[in-house]
Amino acid sequence: MVSGTGHPDMIVAAQEVRRIIDAGTPRSLYAGKRVLVLTPDATRTCPLPMMIQSLQETVGPHCTALDFMVALGTHPPMPEADILRLYGISEKDRKKQFAGCRFLNHRWDLPDTLATIGHLEALEIDAFSQGRLKERVPVAINRAIFDYDLILILGPVFPHEVVGFSGGAKYLFPGIAGGDFLHFFHWLGAVITCAGIIGTKNTLVRGVIHRALEMVDIPVHNIAMVVTPANQLCGLYVGHVVDSWSQAADLSDRVHIVYREAPFPVVLGQAPTMYDEIWVAGKVMYKLEQVVADGGRLIIYGPHITHISRTWGDWIEKVGYHVRDYFLEQMDLFRDVPRGVLAHSTHVRGTGTFENGVERPRIEVVLATGIPEDVCRRINLGFMDPAQIRIEDYRRKEGEGILLVEHAGEMLYKLK
Repeated sequence: MVSGTGHPDMIVAAQEVRRIIDAGTPRSLYAGKRVLVLTPDATRTCPLPMMIQSLQETVGPHCTALDFMVALGTHPPMPEADILRLYGISEKDRKKQFAGCRFLNHRWDLPDTLATIGHLEALEIDAFSQGRLKERVPVAINRAIFDYDLILILGPVFPHEVVGFSGGAKYLFPGIAGGDFLHFFHWLGAVITCAGIIGTKNTLVRGVIHRALEMVDIPVHNIAMVVTPANQLCGLYVGHVVDSWSQAADLSDRVHIVYREAPFPVVLGQAPTMYDEIWVAGKVMYKLEQVVADGGRLIIYGPHITHISRTWGDWIEKVGYHVRDYFLEQMDLFRDVPRGVLAHSTHVRGTGTFENGVERPRIEVVLATGIPEDVCRRINLGFMDPAQIRIEDYRRKEGEGILLVEHAGEMLYKLK
């Protein structure tokens, strides 16, 4: 059962949010029980303060505990003050409405925080990947979930480079999952390619995530949001994890995909400040790659970005950014590199070929960020001085073979 509503031109007000949550979440799920809410971090656009407040007002009075965990995946942990700011909880609210709540980070990097709940067997992986991979993969998840009676997923749905559309069970895997499973399915997505997955609902990788969801023996419920580019809630679906996510993905397909008649020789994507490292600012490339002409240039513009990745930067500097076949043809050379790093690398570099030792990317990817030129060259990306870029010039030249996308990274651009 799913309770919800949505339309590209709709705005779902706070009062309607509370009604939908109440209608889609039977009180028997949470009354007198301990509830853990999984949320995004600051790299996702959504009206999280309104949603957190609505949950506190609808679910909070009836459960014995209402705690929150940021489903970080491998993103850096957030201090509690930053979590409260993300949730829109004031110091006064923290001491009153949210006095009994705990605010947690997922720590995939601390083995003691994880518990293995099963395995995906080699034959399953072979079937899910259509013969691309065949291995036995442990499925580990944050063991804190076993302290609760209900897991409540709260997150937005957007086109996504690894799973097709984000949200839903992705807040469990990889949101609060262990590294082995995380690295496996990111690499599966990379082998299929970003262009072959992004903006497609029923992907092979999503199938893997839903198979892992079956191993979670605690009730899981979902609150799926769809937001406009102006960060207004235009869709909300509450209920069964897969069904509510599916309805949100259908709406996201209508809200978050922009079609163009022809490709552009030059595309500049302006990374918003919520992307503070290339690990997440790579979304600019993922969402715009398909409308860059063969041999064209994609510029990731973000003067505020000074890190490749706070978690994986050392690995990326060793490996660099390369097309998929560069890795597939030489996997023995990269057997010790976390496959999530390889996946990020090839997603940012985009499609291309590697034949007879020669790598030929389809397009040029250029960083116009706070990352120095020598580092950009070392990691196999182009460099432009962001101080020499005038956004007004690109805006003025739109229609002359140039596409400017401001607040890039969430809207997917595709060719008709």
